Amino acid sequence: MLERPVSLLRSLALVAVAAMIAVGCGGGGEGGGGGGSIGQGYDFSGQEYTVGSKEFTEQLVLGNITKLALEESGATVNDQIGLAGSDAVRTAMESGELDMYWEYLGTGWINILGETGSIPEPAYETVAERDLEENNIHWLEPAPEENSYAIATNRETADAYGLSTLSDLESFIAENPDEASICVGSEFAVRDDGLPGLQEAYGYEFPDIQRIQDGLVYDQVANGEGCNFGSVFTTDGRIANLDLVLLEDDQEFFPAFNGALTMRQEVFEQNEQIADLFGEISPLLTTEQMQQLNLEVDVNGVPPEEVAETFLRDNGLIG
Repeated sequence: MLERPVSLLRSLALVAVAAMIAVGCGGGGEGGGGGGSIGQGYDFSGQEYTVGSKEFTEQLVLGNITKLALEESGATVNDQIGLAGSDAVRTAMESGELDMYWEYLGTGWINILGETGSIPEPAYETVAERDLEENNIHWLEPAPEENSYAIATNRETADAYGLSTLSDLESFIAENPDEASICVGSEFAVRDDGLPGLQEAYGYEFPDIQRIQDGLVYDQVANGEGCNFGSVFTTDGRIANLDLVLLEDDQEFFPAFNGALTMRQEVFEQNEQIADLFGEISPLLTTEQMQQLNLEVDVNGVPPEEVAETFLRDNGLIG
């Protein structure tokens, strides 16, 4: 006879605890005032944004960080994360189909502004001022992470042939054409700051070029299956995990590739506090931090949205 009241009390206690947890967690996307510093410091209630990204891992993580941060501030966010390629996502933003996405200084300088070579210093101001003047696009302050392109090989090939720089490949290709195979992503294969420009700058051509998905390059190179060299991103966690060797860009062909959140100027002018909000997030995104976030997705199989949420929560930005 005593069990029922005890069970009832236990049930009521559990309900109370659940209610306390719900209150403590707050409601992302339902209004500001969540448990993290973003919810406490910003109230974007009533504002609506469409967030986009490119389709590779780092972009998926950055897109989700942006989405969750805006939702924590109380904004409504439409998800267009994972569009195919730089041209597609940039065109979508310029046309008003999306409001913001993360872009890289090197992509802005070469692919968007049509320049070549290194970005004149100061790189951020050079790109941001030109893009604002010519295209009415606003760049927030970039993160310290630099996700540049690089050419990687496996440890066995590097050690066997003494390869450490991109210049070393000139004699290697001439002497070992059957071993000079390279796997590249579809975008790197055609970009001016990708394979065409690299081969022109260094004065050689790979005799065997295979276009595959960016994410497949790493294992192919590590295993020496199909290619001994490949185009990679320097913030990819699989580089260390697979013991890949990055060949030094000794002629400094690749421009700076710091990432920054970009948006149409009208979007920025409607709420300039966006700069303050992401001013709390961007400095945390170092190259080492992005390598770890990318590793969680590509090696450990954690979904990008979960990786983004954990990053924000661990840094006290969301509750």
